[in-house]
Amino acid sequence: MLLVGTALAGCGSGGPGGSDDGSLDVWVYQDASTKVQREVVERFNKTSDIKAKLTQVPGEGYSDKMRTSMGTPNAPDVFFNWGGGSIDDFVKKDMLLDLDQAMAKDAELKKAFIPTILDAGAIDGKHYGIPMRGMQPVILFYNKNVFEDAGAEPPKSWDDLLKLIDTFKGAGVTPFALAGTDAWTELMWVESLVDRYGGAGVFRKIQSQGMAAWDDPAVLKAAQTVKSLVDRGAFGKNYKSVNYTADGASTLFAKGKAAMHLMGSWEYANQKANQPAFAKSGLGWTTFPAVPGGSGDPKSVVGNPTNYWSINAKVEGDKQKAALEFVKFAADQDYAKDLIANGDVPTTSNATSLLTAHENPEYARFQYDLVKQAPDFTLSWDQALPPKYTPPLHTAVQKLFNGQLSPAGFIDALKGM
Repeated sequence: MLLVGTALAGCGSGGPGGSDDGSLDVWVYQDASTKVQREVVERFNKTSDIKAKLTQVPGEGYSDKMRTSMGTPNAPDVFFNWGGGSIDDFVKKDMLLDLDQAMAKDAELKKAFIPTILDAGAIDGKHYGIPMRGMQPVILFYNKNVFEDAGAEPPKSWDDLLKLIDTFKGAGVTPFALAGTDAWTELMWVESLVDRYGGAGVFRKIQSQGMAAWDDPAVLKAAQTVKSLVDRGAFGKNYKSVNYTADGASTLFAKGKAAMHLMGSWEYANQKANQPAFAKSGLGWTTFPAVPGGSGDPKSVVGNPTNYWSINAKVEGDKQKAALEFVKFAADQDYAKDLIANGDVPTTSNATSLLTAHENPEYARFQYDLVKQAPDFTLSWDQALPPKYTPPLHTAVQKLFNGQLSPAGFIDALKGM
């Protein structure tokens, strides 16, 4: 695989803690946010005798490269990940440094981050990751122009949401954009509904007790609600052929063909890049409403809390100290400012005063307050569970939306993963 930046061969045949030139090998997922990590490497190298070398791995192959390298001489010293299931196997094999010891020695480090985001990267209550990118909650977006034309307001309750479905259907507008060819977009609906019906504890039980725990009333109720929404026409008739990766759903939404879109917070950046006029004046946002009879806290959120730095357990001595100092840079105000300049919303607990510098301060404050006030932030199931579960999970979700599985059949499929 071609690597941009430091070539993989430069990672050092000596392996973690023993690369040929004694440098700190840092791997990051290459995308538009990588420039923030390039800048922090430059700042770190001005302060450290042990220099960091950044390897930018193309996103398409990042997970595979990370998994095949760990445990080999070419493994990174510090690397980007999603927490949860993306590092679970490494933790079980004692490949990662337990960062709780470092936090015990530096109380300010733990206090530096929003607790729900820091904890979302933990495994069995132990922290193996330091938040290093912006927060990514799932948000209910709406098209202001479509709402204005219909004389409608954003939903504050589930009853409001159901009435809006009928209102927009009557106006010839698809109520919700949905990229049915990309199952992870449908998963956001199931995750949000389970969180509202049963709370964050439902999925925590599944993580701790295994696949049999899918047999929870909240999961069944969520599946029944999905079927009801599909039957009501919430997603229109063509969602099965709409994509997200090629901007299909987002374009329908921006062009007023759909009124609302349940999507990760990156939808703002996506619209800004592809439909800048809509992003500036037509894009609205609100919270996912509570559901009748639900016991979940309506302030809780789901999505991808952020990304994390983890440290290879084989890194020792002065190099381990350097690695710890490097990941601590993610707690600095300068790092938060860099994230904001990049259009991201930082996960540090004291970032409120910095958000005025964001390109859209109103959106940044909404997102930041949403997450900071949330009692729980549930990591997307396909990131939280071990990778072997992702294909069958996506298949089951897609079949539920397509009517190929009944709600009860959906539960059986999940239990059989």
